[in-house]
Amino acid sequence: MKKHAIIPVFIPHQGCPNNCVFCNQKAITAHRPDVTLDEVRNTIETWLSTLTGREGMETIEIAFFGGSFTGIPPEQQSAYLEIAHEYKESGRIHKIHLSTRPDYISHEILDNLKKYKVDVIELGVQSFDDGVLAASGRGHDSKCVYEACSLIKEYGFELGIQLMIGLPQDSMEKCIYSAMEAVKIGPQIARLYPTIVIEDTELMEMYRNGKYTPLTTEEAVERTKEMYRILTDAGINIIRVGLKSSDIINENGSIEGTTFHPAFRQLVEGSIARDKMEALLSENMPENVEPCWDRFVSKEVCFYSNSKWFSAMIGHKGCNKKHFETCYPGLEFKFNAIDMDDTLIGMSVAWSPDFMIK
Repeated sequence: MKKHAIIPVFIPHQGCPNNCVFCNQKAITAHRPDVTLDEVRNTIETWLSTLTGREGMETIEIAFFGGSFTGIPPEQQSAYLEIAHEYKESGRIHKIHLSTRPDYISHEILDNLKKYKVDVIELGVQSFDDGVLAASGRGHDSKCVYEACSLIKEYGFELGIQLMIGLPQDSMEKCIYSAMEAVKIGPQIARLYPTIVIEDTELMEMYRNGKYTPLTTEEAVERTKEMYRILTDAGINIIRVGLKSSDIINENGSIEGTTFHPAFRQLVEGSIARDKMEALLSENMPENVEPCWDRFVSKEVCFYSNSKWFSAMIGHKGCNKKHFETCYPGLEFKFNAIDMDDTLIGMSVAWSPDFMIK
């Protein structure tokens, strides 16, 4: 059962002075009124009504998403935070969570967030490469990112970092660099988003004019997979991989390119799982035996995983099962979930009933 619930409160950022090439919030917020305090309360109450009585729910967060929260007027920030603070003080929620930009962090801002007992601050870092940041119109450099992260940690907030894959002038090497720099900073949580080309953005115009080429789905998966490995190996909790359709702030639904996929996380984790299984087959092949399956006493190969990674082991729409059945037609594959530590990501293979390698 799910133990962590997030109540999302969408606060569009009115009057953002920045021109990020991938963002269409200006077009959307230009004709959208401010979110009222009553709307914030109604959103929270509606979500809480669906969570009431659920056993095992350990953490409920109110999360202010949609723009750069600390960039809206201070009095408006405080009005929204006052409501969240009331719910936290009453014990109905446990954490207050918000997202913002690195250049909207200062001592004054963090002092105010401390006043309302904010717990988590996510920064839309996107990249640690200055060339990528400039080409994407972020309006700040990587130095600003390091300073903001340092200040947030100094104040004792839980730090989250959001990184994007496939921005203008990005590359596999730059993606890996960004992941490694994130590890050096040490956030508690991270999100990985492949760049989506949507209507009402400069990136869409760049795409139409031939100045930007989106990654293919396969390229996006490969880059994200490497970043995922680096971050998880460092103990960073990746809470999101890829966007949901409801995350795309786009009223006419126009999306170009192939990087949007409703099951992008499963594609990434499935690819990681396939690599692990291929490695097991290679590493545990009986010595001095040519790859002729008729020579094996047993042709049955069993892959095991914990329940958390079972769907990744199978692959999106069974793609991993199909892969092994196609590539190794002489073997009989079984895929099982076994009782293992939830933090363990691993598989095992058995060449015969009495010989299992973990």
